[in-house]
Amino acid sequence: MVKRSAQMAIKPPRDPQDVGYTWPTVLAVTVHLLVVLFSLVSLPSSTAEPDSSSIVQATFVSTETFTDQAQQTTDQQAALNSSTDPDEAEPAPEPDASEQEALQQQADEAAAREEAQARAEEQARELQEARAQAEAEAQRREEEAQRLAEQQEVEAQAREEAQREAEAEAQRQREAEAEARRQREAEAEAQRQREAEAEAQRQREAEAEAQRQREAEAEAQRQREAEAEAQRQREAEAEAQRQREAEAEAQRQREAEAEAQRQREAEAAMQRQLEGEAQAAANAQQAQQAANGFINIVRRAVEQAWLIPAGASDAMSATIQVRLGPSGEVLLTTIASSSGDSAFDRSAMQAVEHAAPFSELRDLPAEQQRNLRQFNLRFTPGDVR
Repeated sequence: MVKRSAQMAIKPPRDPQDVGYTWPTVLAVTVHLLVVLFSLVSLPSSTAEPDSSSIVQATFVSTETFTDQAQQTTDQQAALNSSTDPDEAEPAPEPDASEQEALQQQADEAAAREEAQARAEEQARELQEARAQAEAEAQRREEEAQRLAEQQEVEAQAREEAQREAEAEAQRQREAEAEARRQREAEAEAQRQREAEAEAQRQREAEAEAQRQREAEAEAQRQREAEAEAQRQREAEAEAQRQREAEAEAQRQREAEAEAQRQREAEAAMQRQLEGEAQAAANAQQAQQAANGFINIVRRAVEQAWLIPAGASDAMSATIQVRLGPSGEVLLTTIASSSGDSAFDRSAMQAVEHAAPFSELRDLPAEQQRNLRQFNLRFTPGDVR
């Protein structure tokens, strides 16, 4: 049954009438053919074969005819027997040979008819049973076909239901796959966004680090520049200090040379004085007078040009060494002895510079000019010496 159900699940359903009436029809035709065959074998002298569709009716008619003839023959035989019975009063006349032959033929025919009728009745019963079996088989096959049709319908409904469920399951699977695909795409998009944000964060951090590095490099550059500038300033200051020291050294050298020159001049003067002591003695008074006159001229001019600083006391005193040129111009003024107040010392030097030039120097003799080109002036408030 399972195999047949599986085959029916594959094959298309058939019409129930094709299943219920095919075999009964074949069986009925076979039974009719058998009846016709028995009739031909049993009744060779009978008339033409009746049509297969009227075999049963013809058999029943023949059966009724044979029964009547047999009954008549039986009656005749009984009459004969009763005529030949010794108990009867009058014995029946013996039939002649033709009559006996006719009677015997009738008896044979009657027996044949009875036998044919019996066979016909047996065939009718068999046909009836076959028909009943065929109808039962047809009924059973119809019921089986109905049951199979119902089963096929149930199976078809089950297949449709299974197909619908499979389609629904496939739809659910497709939806689940679509949802999973959407989730994967969303996760991939979220991952891409996180990676993009991380990359942007790394870029920002890299840019910030680069900015810090640039700022650090700029700060380092500024520091290097500041250090270089400080170095340049230190070098400039050192250079200036060296220049100042060189100038001071040059000044000291100049002063030393001047001092040496003065000493040489003094020695020369002394030598000249020694050599021409007589001449000097003769001219000493005149030179002293000229020198005193020139010094007085210088003192008055300086006194007029000197602006005494406010707050200067009479106890303050400063000595300024003055060196003149050939025409009486001031070549150099230096502080030989400081008063302790720079403003007081500076005012004394400015007074000498403002009072110059001292052109009266040119009126003196050359010897006196040489002696008076360098002298000291002492400054005290209210007096210049």
